[in-house]
Amino acid sequence: MKNSFKLVSGIAALAFILPSFAKAADKSIYGDDNRLDYFEAPADMKELAKSVVSFWKNEHVRIDGDRARVATVNFGDAVGLCPSERFREQPIGAFCSGSLVGEDLVMTAGHCIVDEASCADTKLVFGYAVTERGKAANTAVPASDVYSCKKIVKRDLDKPPTGTVGIIGAIVGNVLDTTGPDYALIQLDRKVTGRRPLPINRGSKVKEGAQIFVIGHPVGLPLKVAGDAKVRSSKFMRAHFTTDLDTFGGNSGSPVFNLKTKQIEGILVRGGTDFVKSPEGCTVSYSVGQNDGKGEAVTHVSVLKDHIPSFKSADESPKMVELAPEDTAFEPLERTVSFD
Repeated sequence: MKNSFKLVSGIAALAFILPSFAKAADKSIYGDDNRLDYFEAPADMKELAKSVVSFWKNEHVRIDGDRARVATVNFGDAVGLCPSERFREQPIGAFCSGSLVGEDLVMTAGHCIVDEASCADTKLVFGYAVTERGKAANTAVPASDVYSCKKIVKRDLDKPPTGTVGIIGAIVGNVLDTTGPDYALIQLDRKVTGRRPLPINRGSKVKEGAQIFVIGHPVGLPLKVAGDAKVRSSKFMRAHFTTDLDTFGGNSGSPVFNLKTKQIEGILVRGGTDFVKSPEGCTVSYSVGQNDGKGEAVTHVSVLKDHIPSFKSADESPKMVELAPEDTAFEPLERTVSFD
């Protein structure tokens, strides 16, 4: 017998909404919270953001004719946020982020798409964002902005250590901060229209001190841009570099850009603690000083650049779509859980 019920707040709801969060380390706020909604971002970052995509389980996306609706819950209710927390009343639901790097290729974190079965169970949705001040987030988008994961082209992820040698190696790697890459390159069910593949750094690795920003879906929220950050450490032998970006679970797979070149330098994969309990008993974002904390880890794009095709210049690319406000005439899709 099946029993269906609407999602409720609390840890159970969050675990259901964001299934990949448990597989990657949390993230944090460093110094001031620099996250911006799409409509607040500078024009050049908005253009890049149009090619950043949110990841959803198949059951959380409904297509009716030429429109699609994603299933979400209220952020504040699901996590038990304190009233002062930013974006408290916005929806959450996406479990990872990714970037369009080819006509039908999306780059993300390896822990977001773990195998072909998870690929087949994933929908990728462009345009999930707050596009105008005072407007609701776009939880209804054109059906043409929804794609399916067709197959994994290339993937790598540090595997759990086994045996004495493996465990010792993992301990040494953790101490020396030499953990391996975490990435996936996936092919979509068709070529993406109206959005340009994003440029990647095909040269030398990003240097320490470089100014960077990230675009993605922290905690499964509508798209956010977060900057005013830098590369803390970028060592020659490491597959990743560390940063002070303001990111959360759900940002996994987000493209990290060089502020100067606007090229992707890497993929956000792990970091510090997301949330803590306040003295009042409600939940707040975990914050540290700008130069404190463990930092957010980003897989260097160089580890998979040979698998990403070059593409024509922006001047030759198709015209970009314009993100429109929420279509309030489209019937809301409530999120439910079913058990056999």
